Amino acid sequence: MAKKHTINLTEVEVEKLRSLTRCGKSKARTITRARILLMAFEGKTDKTISQSLGVSVATVERTRAKFANDGDVSLNDRPHPPKKPKLDGSQEAFLIATACSKAPEGRAGWTMKLLADRLVSLEIVDSISDETVRRTLKKTKSSRGLRNNGVFQR
Repeated sequence: MAKKHTINLTEVEVEKLRSLTRCGKSKARTITRARILLMAFEGKTDKTISQSLGVSVATVERTRAKFANDGDVSLNDRPHPPKKPKLDGSQEAFLIATACSKAPEGRAGWTMKLLADRLVSLEIVDSISDETVRRTLKKTKSSRGLRNNGVFQR
């Protein structure tokens, strides 16, 4: 049975793919796709390629099809659309102001969990993780974990 998408490479393309697999400065997926194309060009079956590279046969088939249709573009991932930030400017400002305020009764300081819970309880946001709070404070350089000696305390 003939392959639906035969890989025909020029000498320049073969050298470019070999160079890509040797230098190791590309993403692992890109290198794997380059190896798939080289092995397909050498006439190996999809099953053989998948077993040698530790990928599924479907991955080999998709890579082969994308290269046949799109050419060199198939090596790289398509760009992902940017995600909407969890907090807008006023919500971030409230978070920072809260983090800089006096800690709740019985607490030495604000924790990421306490800050997240406060934002939800005051209906600033519907839900938020303590990791999002941490990242937001880090992004705005508002780390609440550093004390005089520079040691992080929870």
